[in-house]
Amino acid sequence: MTNSQPPLPQPQLERAGITFEQYVEFTPEKLELWDGYLGYGSQNQLGFHLAVLRNMGLLAAIRHTELSLWIEALDRHLTEKLETVSAQPEVAQALLNRLNRAMEDLAAVAEYLEV
Repeated sequence: MTNSQPPLPQPQLERAGITFEQYVEFTPEKLELWDGYLGYGSQNQLGFHLAVLRNMGLLAAIRHTELSLWIEALDRHLTEKLETVSAQPEVAQALLNRLNRAMEDLAAVAEYLEV
């Protein structure tokens, strides 16, 4: 066995398993609660969080969370990505306008469905 780190677990729509190597690398031996957060010391917890999402599946995760939070997260993420796009100002603004319209439509549908 090599000393290289296994790839980070990649969440899927449906629940999926992780490899034994991912389990050993990313699962804490002792899960701790520190200031209200689950964790294990000062280690990077990205692999653990991704493993949990992969095991749960994104569809199950979204079913247990308000849709408006997922929309807000998606909006923030896409807006941040748009800020890194190297495009002409007119193109960047047009993309931002389309994103804003799409997010408003999505929020309206989600609001209707959550009632």
